[in-house]
Amino acid sequence: MSNSTPRSVSVIVPAFNEAATIGQIVRRIKQAGADYEVIVIDDGSEDDTANSARTAGATVIRNPYNLGNGASVKAGCLAASGDVIVMIDADGQHPPEAIPELVSHIGEYDMVVASRIRGSNTSPIRRFGNLMLNAIGSWVSGRRIADLTSGFRAIKRRHLLEYIHLFPTRYSYPTTITIAMIQGNHFVKFLPLPEIQRRLHGHSHVRPFQDFLRFLNIMARLVVVFSPQRFFLPLSAATAAAGLAIGIFQLVRFGAVLGSSLLLLISSLLFFCFGLVAEQIAALRRERREHFTRD
Repeated sequence: MSNSTPRSVSVIVPAFNEAATIGQIVRRIKQAGADYEVIVIDDGSEDDTANSARTAGATVIRNPYNLGNGASVKAGCLAASGDVIVMIDADGQHPPEAIPELVSHIGEYDMVVASRIRGSNTSPIRRFGNLMLNAIGSWVSGRRIADLTSGFRAIKRRHLLEYIHLFPTRYSYPTTITIAMIQGNHFVKFLPLPEIQRRLHGHSHVRPFQDFLRFLNIMARLVVVFSPQRFFLPLSAATAAAGLAIGIFQLVRFGAVLGSSLLLLISSLLFFCFGLVAEQIAALRRERREHFTRD
């Protein structure tokens, strides 16, 4: 799609106990684009979220019980019909009025992420956490990432469907799709958006410690899938260095190299071989995806 090509837009809004804000969010989305398809996924809410969204003009998909943010977004994306999919939170942090600006960059870019800026109206703890996650994501992807966890973004539907099977059930689908798109050699733009703020009502469902561990697991999985050498080579080098250091110490102290250092050196070689095999598999997967994309 070029920038001049008309696009149909579907806006996906995952919601869990967001009756206080969801109606207003849907109405603001409709004001931003009267022809936007708005799909709200009520993820087992115990309040009036579904009715509020439906009254405001959204199509509502209701889960009978809570599945998680990632599962809800995935269900909404699969039900959407637009060429461009916009994802936005239901808690009032993201301004729906910015959706046309995000969509306007789709064409030259395959995904546009609304990124928080330094000094934005978010909690200091969350800002610090985001900085740490951005640094890890930048190292993994090999490209500077301004906002790895932003839930406000626009993406071409055909590219989204390539990676939607990777979405975790809960958190963090923004991390997954960001790393997947960058590692898949798609064009990603980070659009600074000062209007992003704290949630207006209710409380966050993010659990910092548990979700940080889950985030690390997601990052490791994505690295192995898209760029395994970034995982296995440092692991092999660190294991080899430890084996050599222990071996030298044993040789000086005991006059012989013992089993522990040999085990580390053999493990280093195995990690290196795993990396080579995994890299070949990743390359074949990329070639297969590019072949079907061209077709």
